[in-house]
Amino acid sequence: MNFFFHRLLFSLAVVISLSAAAIPPALIDNHIKVDQFGYRTTDKKIAVISNPQAGYNATDTFSPGGNYQIRRWSDDALIYAGIISQWNGGATHAQSGDKVWWFDFSSVTMPGFYYVFDVNNNVGSYKFEIGDCVYKDVMKQAFRAFYYQRCGCAKASPYAQTGWTDAVCHVGALQDTDCRLYSNTAASTSKNLSGGWHDAGDYNKYVNFTFEPMLDLMFAYSESPNVWGDDYNIPESGNGIPDILDEVKYEMDWLLRMQQTDGSVLSVVGVQNFASASPPSADNAQRLYGPATTSASFTAAALFAFGAIHFNSIGQSVYGNTLMNAALSAYTWANSNPNVTFFSSGIIAAGEQEVGTYDVSVRKMAAAVFLLELTGNSSYQAFIDNNYSQMHLIQWGYAYPFEAAEQNMLLYYAAMNNATTSVATDIKNNYRNSLQNGNPDNLQAYLNQTDAYRAFLADNNYTWGSNTTKARQGIMFTNMIQYNLDAANNTNYTEAALGFVNYFHGINPTAFAYLSNMGNYEAENSINEFYHSWFTDGSALWDRVGVSTYGPAPGFVPGGPNPSYAVDACCPTNCASFNALCNPTLVTPPLNQPIQKSYYDWNTGWPQNSWTVTEIGIYTQAAYVRLLSRFLDNSCLITSAAGENHFENAVEIFPNPFSTSATIRIYDLRFTIYDFVLYDVMGRKVLNLKPQTSSFKFDRGSLQSGIYFYKVTGNNELLGYGKVIIE
Repeated sequence: MNFFFHRLLFSLAVVISLSAAAIPPALIDNHIKVDQFGYRTTDKKIAVISNPQAGYNATDTFSPGGNYQIRRWSDDALIYAGIISQWNGGATHAQSGDKVWWFDFSSVTMPGFYYVFDVNNNVGSYKFEIGDCVYKDVMKQAFRAFYYQRCGCAKASPYAQTGWTDAVCHVGALQDTDCRLYSNTAASTSKNLSGGWHDAGDYNKYVNFTFEPMLDLMFAYSESPNVWGDDYNIPESGNGIPDILDEVKYEMDWLLRMQQTDGSVLSVVGVQNFASASPPSADNAQRLYGPATTSASFTAAALFAFGAIHFNSIGQSVYGNTLMNAALSAYTWANSNPNVTFFSSGIIAAGEQEVGTYDVSVRKMAAAVFLLELTGNSSYQAFIDNNYSQMHLIQWGYAYPFEAAEQNMLLYYAAMNNATTSVATDIKNNYRNSLQNGNPDNLQAYLNQTDAYRAFLADNNYTWGSNTTKARQGIMFTNMIQYNLDAANNTNYTEAALGFVNYFHGINPTAFAYLSNMGNYEAENSINEFYHSWFTDGSALWDRVGVSTYGPAPGFVPGGPNPSYAVDACCPTNCASFNALCNPTLVTPPLNQPIQKSYYDWNTGWPQNSWTVTEIGIYTQAAYVRLLSRFLDNSCLITSAAGENHFENAVEIFPNPFSTSATIRIYDLRFTIYDFVLYDVMGRKVLNLKPQTSSFKFDRGSLQSGIYFYKVTGNNELLGYGKVIIE
């Protein structure tokens, strides 16, 4: 046996044994913050220990001991011992109101499940895993949130998980298949505008608001194409197209329906008076559309063109050609009609979808960049070269996360083979200088350890939707690596970006893993509820985890801490029968907290207006997905070819998780009989099959919901092993 095979067998032994007799710490204490999903083997691993000084938990003080350890979860074996270091000489971190210590255990690289242990206090952290595929299942759930946001699509088994099924929504009378113009509801204005994603916690759909989410998903694919599989258990899985592009296509098809014959693109589909219902299929409110606008048309032109590039790259040239023609038509109309606007506030939908003059120019620039790449037409290059200096990155020499789309498309242009050299150099220099040392919010914040929780945003950057901003700041660091702008600092950029991933997964003052209902996916302290019309406050089925029957669907990322949070202006005495909800004690937190503690795990609507803190959005979700995708290892994707033996990559189980049955597919075809063994978390063998085919099914039968481990052998040779979740 070679060394790799020895190591593989040992890893399998760890996988089976680590669950054999779980011996957690005597007391889990969330003053000890870890990434609850885990750490890749060679990544920096730092636990953060807090002693609150200000905010809602100021009386919950904690004095860490001088001896910290890493212990194996299964048998409490001591793996590593070390000391903690005090952040900033013992100063209180203003953004969190905490005194903080760091415990660096980066030297622990052996795969397995562990916890951090404070010997003196006899308390430990939540469980975490070390392994190169620790984020694979997290990504699947986070990505699948887009499936649950689909409009006009049934959420049905086997794609929808148990508890989150629903019939087709918004296809009733005067809804999306018979949508009428907001200002003229005559039948002559009827259009089929079905499909696409619900934008956020409501069921409205906005063209302009899908600009950055779609760009982020397509960048996520183009930056890391080898980590995206065709097995995310959405209706298109198994069609030979990476599921991330299938999901992009679902939104793209809606954008095509929003385009009129003259090339213009309608702006919005939504309701009046904030109508909603739970589940989405119960919402029978009339839905209306807004007129075509310049901004929506440039937005769609950019997305159509970028989409065409992506679908052409995977051989889907017919669809790519459709998107190219749509992009050309939309761009031409918008260019000829530069001042057409529609301000929707108070008319339809829930937020003002029209953008300002500068944002229109950003969308036009993006459309020109992607159309140049798609067509090679020199007129687009002339426009870019003559106007790129009007972009804020160049005007200000300042890169920051609120203008991520602008910066992303400029970097994309600068990397194109046919980019004008001087322009490309100018773009790269401005971005590099700002990230490297021109803005204290960027690399300097990481090097100077400005944030005790290792994911710095300036005070004024914590706004409504701060988790979107957090993810985009992390992406700024990965951009430096993607575009090879400062190779000498690549390790620093990687570690800086990783700090933002860890922040999302539990290393923050609240100790929440900022994803919903992830208890079955290793996060012991995930989000229990968030503002959403489906998973609404008071729902017997879908409200709070552990209180309602199911809780919300897993994997949604909430908006995040918002220090500007306030109850509605009707408070305290003008909210009619809801005045009692104005009581400040009910909303403290997030009210009057240090910045990073301005969060509360709740979903009460008006007048508490939890949507300004916990509402989800496709922009937040896409930014997180893109950031996390940079920390997925290529080896976690099933890519083995027939006849090859790739060990852990030679076996695929889908769907994973599954509710009734699962299909096992073996990619090593050298044998006629295989052994498939399933173990429970106690290491007991619960299933042993001897299939005589490389693709077979097994039913859950009497197996209870939970985590299981499998191994597959052929003629006593180990072919694959891993974890499977049964729901």
